[in-house]
Amino acid sequence: MRVLGIETSCDETGIAVYDDELGLLSHTLYSQVKLHADYGGVVPELASRDHVRKIVPLIRQALKDANTEIAELDGIAYTKGPGLIGALLVGACVGRSLAFAWDKPAIGVHHMEGHLLAPMLEENAPEFPFVALLVSGGHSMLVKVDGIGRYEVLGESVDDAAGEAFDKTAKLMGLDYPGGPRLAKLAAKGLPAGYKFPRPMTDKPGLNFSFSGLKTFTANTIAAEPDDEQTRANIARAFEEAVVDTLAIKCRRALKQTGYNRLVIAGGVSANTRLRKTLAEMMSSLGGQVFYPRGEFCTDNGAMIAFAGLQRLKAGQHEDLTVKGQPRWPLDTLPPVFYF
Repeated sequence: MRVLGIETSCDETGIAVYDDELGLLSHTLYSQVKLHADYGGVVPELASRDHVRKIVPLIRQALKDANTEIAELDGIAYTKGPGLIGALLVGACVGRSLAFAWDKPAIGVHHMEGHLLAPMLEENAPEFPFVALLVSGGHSMLVKVDGIGRYEVLGESVDDAAGEAFDKTAKLMGLDYPGGPRLAKLAAKGLPAGYKFPRPMTDKPGLNFSFSGLKTFTANTIAAEPDDEQTRANIARAFEEAVVDTLAIKCRRALKQTGYNRLVIAGGVSANTRLRKTLAEMMSSLGGQVFYPRGEFCTDNGAMIAFAGLQRLKAGQHEDLTVKGQPRWPLDTLPPVFYF
């Protein structure tokens, strides 16, 4: 089976072609970072309009790069949610319309399921079951994964997600958008004993996350300390260490609770070097394994949507002609996948 994947949930237009025998045949990506940089964050209306401009040329390019004719496609997958409703509708309208015009089945994919399954694009793919840590700009959650569509959310963010906290804290420090990667780069210059920040909600039972208080603590520290480069680097390091340690503590709890020894990390924040190193050391000490996608598949991309969509299309699932976008869509409401 060969599937065209379309991702337009936020500020990146991602298109890919995936074949279940040959693997990933092509993927193209257009990022709107420069478009939104002047505003310090994503402007939904501008994001939607830019998807409209870029999506069809990128589809043509992806099909050309994959050396694939329309007749060779067996289905189309597009991101249905969660995300910005305007951006979602661009991908849904184009994906559903092409499926109708080309007489192909179409499937709306859950954006976070795409991230969750992204490590399966790699040669060293995880086997079920495992615990997944999904950390992105809009979501932080721990999920018990027993198969595709067999998800139990163990914990999630009650306010700011980890990626959101990175971006907001970076803005407090005067760093340009996108702030998360810039803060991590600044943190690499920080001294290890500069500051000690709290690890939120780690002194309470449970697996939920909260990073808004840590953001406030960081803001107060910034206001009280000298405004020089080394001090800012020390504060950035302390903040990053607090987030990473919090995520690691919660992951350890989730693994103990489930009894699983495989951990998957995915989403934009999974590209963070300190997080990967910390979780790798933790899993080594526990005698387990950690899996994550390559850097280009940590952030939003069409490859993960094509892969996730193919699994559901192969199982006989598909959408009707109605064009739908779901800005809010609980992950654990997805139906399981059974192959016939």
